[in-house]
Amino acid sequence: MAQQPKALDSYVGFANLPNQLYRKSVKQGFEFTLMVVGESGLGKSTLINSLFLSELYSREHPGPSLRIKKTVKVETTKILIKENGVSLRLTVCDTPGFGDAVNNTDCWAPVINHIESKFEDYLNAESEVRRTTLTDNRVHCCLYFIAPTGHGLKPLDIEFMKQLHDKVNIIPLIAKADTMTPDECQRFKQQIMKEIEHEQIRIYEFPECDDEEESKFNKLKSRVPFAVVGSNTVIDAGGKKVRGRQYPWGVAEVENIDHCDFTVLRDMLIRTHMQDLKDVTNNVHYENFRTKKLSSVTATDGPSKAKSPLAQMEDEKAEHMQKMKKMEQEMEEVFRQKVQEKKQKLQDSEADLARRHEMMKKKLESEYQLLEEKQRQFEREKNDFEQQQQRLMEEKKSEKNMDKKKKSKTLF
Repeated sequence: MAQQPKALDSYVGFANLPNQLYRKSVKQGFEFTLMVVGESGLGKSTLINSLFLSELYSREHPGPSLRIKKTVKVETTKILIKENGVSLRLTVCDTPGFGDAVNNTDCWAPVINHIESKFEDYLNAESEVRRTTLTDNRVHCCLYFIAPTGHGLKPLDIEFMKQLHDKVNIIPLIAKADTMTPDECQRFKQQIMKEIEHEQIRIYEFPECDDEEESKFNKLKSRVPFAVVGSNTVIDAGGKKVRGRQYPWGVAEVENIDHCDFTVLRDMLIRTHMQDLKDVTNNVHYENFRTKKLSSVTATDGPSKAKSPLAQMEDEKAEHMQKMKKMEQEMEEVFRQKVQEKKQKLQDSEADLARRHEMMKKKLESEYQLLEEKQRQFEREKNDFEQQQQRLMEEKKSEKNMDKKKKSKTLF
């Protein structure tokens, strides 16, 4: 039997608990992980910049879809956003190269592996003996961009959403909705929802609300999938500065609900349903993963050989440590080989330098000997020259003496 609430005679103070939680939450800040999936060129990076009014992707750091290498690989970008004293640690996961290959078989596998790896990290953090503040890197929402073909979903779209609808909150978006007329866009929405229901794809369902908010959320549900237009360019439309795209026939305003569903998506994603997206991720998708993970550790050989989840996790940890030890040994072996190769190169270089030094030494010695030989030859020639000069001087002197003697004889 339910207890009846008891009215208090005076103020106690526990009505202030929401304020305490508010102050604690603001102090800690909030975390939100958003994944964007779609073919290249559908405006994913532009929409993210428009949603959070920040240059998450810019010319200096372009979006993954604009980079040269386009492989189906999940790339994450983190940014800290502050608004009125409230901080939001936003993580955006992009999938460059998705749907761009000729053969797109299993192109969703990297996305699934990324989502489950974040679930695995969170489960391991929860199972530690000493648990600190858990960092929630789980993917809370997946914005799936649909090309504005006007002909319904592609087989790739259907298969991708089937593979991920039980792992993440999927919100389908019609990209570049300004390429269609309002009637074409409405028919395209109806066709997409019809195919989603036919294929039994479970997209994100809005929570039940009170009667006052029911009409508002019914309008919100009627706009799924959201037809969006992204633009970071501010232009002048009728004397008013708006973000949009300029066309010869007019301006497609991003924040005009009559032109696209951008404001509806932003309000739903950030202002009204962000916490519900996180709750559904934690209470539904993560719990499903956790249940499957822990139930799979039970042995199939019988109750006598069954292991508890903690024991199984310890075994997995031991196996992981063994793998890490093996990887460490392999890395040490590679490092040892590289050091040996470097040492051998240094020894070869040293031997080559010694050989060159010896050759230069011999060359210098031979040149030195040649110079000594030339010096000796010069000394010999110098001595011969001096002796010859001395003889010439003596001969001249003797001739002078002879001349003097002859002159003296003639006088007498």
